[in-house]
Amino acid sequence: MNEVMHAKFGMGAALTRKEDHAFITGHGRYTDDVSPAGTLHGYVLRSPYAHANFTIADTSAALDSPGVHLVLTGADLAHLNGLSSGVPFKNRDGSRIAKRDIPILCTDTVRHVGDAIAFIVADTVAQARDASELIEVDFKDLPAVADTSAAMSGDAPVIYSDAGTNQAFSIFLGDEEKTKAAFAKASHFSEIEVINNRLISNYMETRSCLSEYDGEAESFTMTVCSQGVHGIRDSMAKVMNMDAGKIRVITPDVGGGFGTKVFPYREYPLTMEAARRLGKPVKWTSDRAEHFVADAHGRDNISRARMAMDENGRFLGLQIDILAAMGAYLHMHGPFIPYLGMTMATGVYDIDAMAVNCNGVYTNTTPLDAYRGAGRPEAAYLIERLVDQCAIDMKMTPAEIRAVNFIKPEQMPYTTQAGRMYDTGEFAEHMKLCMERSGWDDFTSRYEEARSRGKARGIGMATYVEACAFAGSEPAYATLQDDGTIMIRIGTQSNGQGHKTAYAQLAAEKFGVDIDMIDIHQGDTAELDAGGGTGGSRSVPLGGVSVVWASEALSEKMKKTAADELEADAADIELEDGVARIAGTDRSISFAEIAAASSDENRNAEGEFKQAEATYPNGTHICEVEIDPETGVVEVIAYTIVDDFGATVNPILLAGQIHGGVVQGIGQALNERVVYDGEGQLLTATLMDYSVPRAAEIPNFHFETRNVPSTTNVMGIKGAGEAGTIGACPSVMNAVANALRENFGVKRIDMPALPQIVWKAIQDAKA
Repeated sequence: MNEVMHAKFGMGAALTRKEDHAFITGHGRYTDDVSPAGTLHGYVLRSPYAHANFTIADTSAALDSPGVHLVLTGADLAHLNGLSSGVPFKNRDGSRIAKRDIPILCTDTVRHVGDAIAFIVADTVAQARDASELIEVDFKDLPAVADTSAAMSGDAPVIYSDAGTNQAFSIFLGDEEKTKAAFAKASHFSEIEVINNRLISNYMETRSCLSEYDGEAESFTMTVCSQGVHGIRDSMAKVMNMDAGKIRVITPDVGGGFGTKVFPYREYPLTMEAARRLGKPVKWTSDRAEHFVADAHGRDNISRARMAMDENGRFLGLQIDILAAMGAYLHMHGPFIPYLGMTMATGVYDIDAMAVNCNGVYTNTTPLDAYRGAGRPEAAYLIERLVDQCAIDMKMTPAEIRAVNFIKPEQMPYTTQAGRMYDTGEFAEHMKLCMERSGWDDFTSRYEEARSRGKARGIGMATYVEACAFAGSEPAYATLQDDGTIMIRIGTQSNGQGHKTAYAQLAAEKFGVDIDMIDIHQGDTAELDAGGGTGGSRSVPLGGVSVVWASEALSEKMKKTAADELEADAADIELEDGVARIAGTDRSISFAEIAAASSDENRNAEGEFKQAEATYPNGTHICEVEIDPETGVVEVIAYTIVDDFGATVNPILLAGQIHGGVVQGIGQALNERVVYDGEGQLLTATLMDYSVPRAAEIPNFHFETRNVPSTTNVMGIKGAGEAGTIGACPSVMNAVANALRENFGVKRIDMPALPQIVWKAIQDAKA
């Protein structure tokens, strides 16, 4: 099903990224590079306590210290609204989920280490930081709870006294009675409990924002590293109680986002308020330590799942209970993330009944929100670990039990028990191909060879499906510029994906030009009224189609203008290399001349593809690991991927996205873990304590596609930006579990499989 294309440009072309030259030569322009004359610098005073009441006795010493212009506390911001969570659903009992907005600055209570209590503005960051130490804050320490499971125990400290419980919400998806009936008739049962460990994004560029205020126009210009300027603008309008049209948001180059830069954060309205009061630009840039405590964390679920099966291993019913940490407040999409995972609970399997309960829980920790994959990696990890357990219990191979239970192509379109509508999918076929490419059938020889070296080798697979590029649209606008180049404006935001290349090659095909003649504009609300930003793997599937449609519409206008100028029929005009030519002749007119001859209307065109349903990328990942029993160190030896992304726009960009996502998944499986102590202090607060994967630890990947075009996307494209993280964790951990089980009899292991954890599991099994 692979499409092999060798086009110079256009769909399927393997073009290298046009934006990379600037990045690798140091000419990228990021938010912290923007410093207008007279810029002042802000610093946030943060709580050292996880839970405490406090009063601020005096700020005068700080205000009088060298270089300081302003000190703000919560009492100064009564006219501002907090950061609100957009919760689209209700509790299981029909009641509304109670909102716990994030205050811009806390007024009397802090609820996690890093909670914001004051904002100091000075000539330099160092001066603002020094002044913060002069603010007299009287803390009264309160009991704290940081452990997700402990937060629901009867003796846990309650974070919100008016609630009387740490339960943030309780939601349900499925059919309880139908599921009970499925379990009642089952011959076999398998169950598992897994932890989806809490993660910190650790993008290369920490967050930064710069606010400028025009007193005469009563308007703001904010430069901020984000994943979408329009979302930030609209959020700030709500916080500041003002017309969104009075706020211009600009996002230049962005050094990584992973979902965490989608959201508004406190520092954005703080710099706006300070700029308004002082009449000068105010900038705030996070250091790495602030990133660890102030930026939304990801994952942190505890899940228990049980599968009912018949005598042949056929899945009949699925029961799941999820405890999802929310942190100290409900972040922007916080409750929606586990719900999104619930909708993907059954994975690629034909399961007749499902019942999924999810309880959200408050803890005295940094709030949680979307992190690359946003709920779908959690769902895939749970179901794929459970399916492997089912195979063990039924004495079947991982491939056999999957083949028995896959949704078949002839069942498509298939509506799951959670209401997801899979339009296409040939799951057995990409599993077979991945097994072939990985040498699955020859694993025994590699297992024995590793044993001869004193190593324990394991192999694991995961077959996943995800939902992304959700229903909606992303309009694109094409403009013929005076010099004959084409400008494309669109409301997504690149943060490393290569949008300038992907969009340019799609547009270039319609104009017959090199991609260097296509100018991609993103990241400025002054250029575009609205935009959906980047998230949920939506940019190319939605925005790419709109770019194609806008380009087609503009090219037709250009052909008509050229035909008028050349006294020919528009049907005889072809566009190539910057000119419009009468086919079969040497009579032509340049794009610049067409621009000069065109009205504004004929120099501009719009395209908007409206998608009614999500796309459903899917695939198989197979991982091989070796474990050193003397140290517990796990090494990923081989990694094979066969994915179905519907259609490939650019195989180089696609491979980059998959490689990056898989590395992040390997990081969660083997390296990364946020650890709090019993008092809510973050113990993994720096990169000295929080381990991320290094290039030397990652093998070369074998990656290929076996594409089945999407029917919900007119170009057949399925989103790909998050898929690597979704397939990686279960395949790695199934391989680790396989190695430990077959070599040492270890029955349970979970993420992260750190050396000390693996070593202890081996020792315990020997005891």
